[in-house]
Amino acid sequence: MTPARDFWTFERDQDITIVCPPLPEEYRRHLAYADPESADFVSLYTYADPDALIELFGHIRARNPEALVTFHTADELSSHHYTAHLVLLGGVDWNSVTRDVIERVDLPVEQVSRDDDAEQGGFRVWQNGRSILVEPQFDGGRLVEDVALFYRGISPFNRKRTVTMCNGMYGRGTLGAVRALTDVRFGDRNEAYARERFGDAESFSIISRVPVVGGQGLTPDWTLEENRLHEWPEDAG
Repeated sequence: MTPARDFWTFERDQDITIVCPPLPEEYRRHLAYADPESADFVSLYTYADPDALIELFGHIRARNPEALVTFHTADELSSHHYTAHLVLLGGVDWNSVTRDVIERVDLPVEQVSRDDDAEQGGFRVWQNGRSILVEPQFDGGRLVEDVALFYRGISPFNRKRTVTMCNGMYGRGTLGAVRALTDVRFGDRNEAYARERFGDAESFSIISRVPVVGGQGLTPDWTLEENRLHEWPEDAG
């Protein structure tokens, strides 16, 4: 199911649906741009993770010029969208489709909500018979390192299509998961690493560090062992 040229190039004439979390009402209610009744309404203000969306939408459109590439919030999907190639941005707190897919695929990773076991949340992984919580790192309340999950596998809604998750605990982690394979400086080396590491595996995932420097999330380099916090399947290649 993996595309021949790169992970963001799909077979010709196959639809690709990017699914974003909707920005919760509590964050939108004071934004005129997010109010459909306002003359200044801009629909993109109702999306969470717009940085990741803009980065990825342009990249996928460039790689797939003959495909129909659309983006929607999770609450806007029709049955047709579910059976296309799915690309999911953001985590289980706000993106209900991410939550549904994680429950349906064979992945030894559980996303812990920021309202759950850990105040800042994290990814719970199973390794050597025990669970480990992979968490973002803070310094005096300031985010200094997010964690990002990249997953590619067969779609649970259409076995002839793929599902890809780019998911961080915070926005900079989600953008880091996207940029791991779009960044002009890191994309090729990360692509080469994933192909060598996972070979012909139908499904794989990498959880990586996303350093935050000067308020900016940096692209993770998968070729550095210290940046890879969890890989699945362990015996692929």
